Amino acid sequence: MAANEAAAKRYSTRRRIKVIGIAAVAVAAVLAVLGFLQRNDSEPEPTAITETTEPPSTTEPPATAEPEPTESPSTDEPEPEADPEPEPTEPAMDAESDPAADPEPEATEPVPAGCPAVDGSSPRTIDFDGPQPMCISPDARYVATFDTSEGEMRFELTASETPLTVNNFVTLARWGYYDDTLLFRTDPSIDIIQGGSPHTNDNRDPGPGYTIPDEPTFDVDPDTGTITGPYRYQPGQLVMARSAGPNSASAQFFLTTGPNTSLLDGQGTYVVFGHTDEAGLAVAQSIIGLHEPGGPLGGAPSRDVTVYSVRIE
Repeated sequence: MAANEAAAKRYSTRRRIKVIGIAAVAVAAVLAVLGFLQRNDSEPEPTAITETTEPPSTTEPPATAEPEPTESPSTDEPEPEADPEPEPTEPAMDAESDPAADPEPEATEPVPAGCPAVDGSSPRTIDFDGPQPMCISPDARYVATFDTSEGEMRFELTASETPLTVNNFVTLARWGYYDDTLLFRTDPSIDIIQGGSPHTNDNRDPGPGYTIPDEPTFDVDPDTGTITGPYRYQPGQLVMARSAGPNSASAQFFLTTGPNTSLLDGQGTYVVFGHTDEAGLAVAQSIIGLHEPGGPLGGAPSRDVTVYSVRIE
């Protein structure tokens, strides 16, 4: 009986220890689960990483996502910022960005010896010792603008075809030879307006002191001495006046305004050296519309028609 009681006590003790052990393990497991859950609740979830292979540093917050650049930056070091442009000694501006900036000067022709300033700034001169030097380039384009009391007329000059005549006219104009002179003659019978006489404002003007060669050389009838030339006339022309003899033109000119000017075709010796447009022809026709008959030349405008200037471009 004593042996049975001792065995029963030992079995009871082992069972109690086993139950206590199981309970302890269960409690430990519960505590471990609770601890794990509590820790997860206190830590934030990591931000999703899409391109890098390392997690973001715990000392800095993850960067906000940005659009991808056109070119990937180098992985060795960050792309340097562009160096600022060095400051110029003076502000760099162009005429478009700065309205106060001076415009770029236009190219000007070199002025040969004895020639007037291209911009017409030379002192006005109407008397000369001899013909004008060659002051133009026959290959260049020249436009003569007549500023008159009745309006403006622009004539394209024929420098390549009649270089001597155009050079003479352009040079005289730049000397101011034609400034403040009158268009003193109108003649509807041949549809012309005549001018270019600064000394007397009529056809008896002595001229600049020289004459210029015919261009081209005209034919001379050996029996009569009459000269004939190749020119034909139509409205809107700028033409040199002349006397009957060869090489007799100097400075006077006339403008053709209508069909009657073709009556001069039989002579053909008045050198044509410019042409105007419709606007210029309209001004010329308005001037001849002022015609009043009378005098040895057939008539003149009913009021003074002044050429204020002839500007050459």
